[in-house]
Amino acid sequence: MQHHPDRNPGNKEAEESFKECAEAYEVLSDQQKRQRYNQFGHQGMNSTGYHGFDDVGDIFSRFGDIFGFGRGGGSIFDDFFGGSQQSSRRSSGGITGSDLKVNLKLTLSEIADGVEKTIKIKKYIHCESCKGTGAKHGSGYTSCSNCRGTGEIRQVSRTMFGQFVNVTECGYCHGEGRIVKDKCPECAGESRVRSESTVTVKIPAGVVDGNYIPMRGEGNAGVRGGSPGDLFIYIEEEESKIFKRYEDDVIYDLELSFMDAAMGADVVVPTLKGKSKAES
Repeated sequence: MQHHPDRNPGNKEAEESFKECAEAYEVLSDQQKRQRYNQFGHQGMNSTGYHGFDDVGDIFSRFGDIFGFGRGGGSIFDDFFGGSQQSSRRSSGGITGSDLKVNLKLTLSEIADGVEKTIKIKKYIHCESCKGTGAKHGSGYTSCSNCRGTGEIRQVSRTMFGQFVNVTECGYCHGEGRIVKDKCPECAGESRVRSESTVTVKIPAGVVDGNYIPMRGEGNAGVRGGSPGDLFIYIEEEESKIFKRYEDDVIYDLELSFMDAAMGADVVVPTLKGKSKAES
């Protein structure tokens, strides 16, 4: 969207960048073209003829330049097609827990002064019986026989263009490279159980609808030693029946009789901190 022609009228460079992004997306979203890449690599895309690019790698390289993907280690190909690198959500010795999102409704008064809230959330926590290992006491782990402890399954295919290796996550150990010898009966080897916990969050004054507060490590517990995910508190501003908010100002519509408006009067009006006298 940064390079969309509607946002860059008359900008030819932005228009060309947008076209290149669209062409790259076309390859990514086309199952046959993706399959061709998986089978034949870069050379298999030479016939696509995208504006003089030598192969799909050049398209993805340009795609990464525009949108800020890392250039090292072919990370853009790992993002779209998979590769030997493990997912960022997977840590050594376990799988990182997923993040959680909670919507928190606040009144104008709470937003004006800031507030501390205690929230109950349902999430995965470490199993106390196995201490978060997933293994019955004393059993431990053993190397996965399906992937021989690598966490990956490699499939080699030979074509007229050469030899290509397709790397996927091991479905038996889910990429960990190890399995539990004797599963914990409380969590069935998952190393975590569903539970309810409470967290306390401090909301600063002046937040607006859509703001969020991250709480690191308060998400779902990781699997078998993996680090926990994060919790994100999203702010929802409750609509007031009395006031209207405009940025940091609070507006109150005061109805006056013709006589009061003409002659002036002292009136009592509501505020966020109680009633107050105002001169009209």
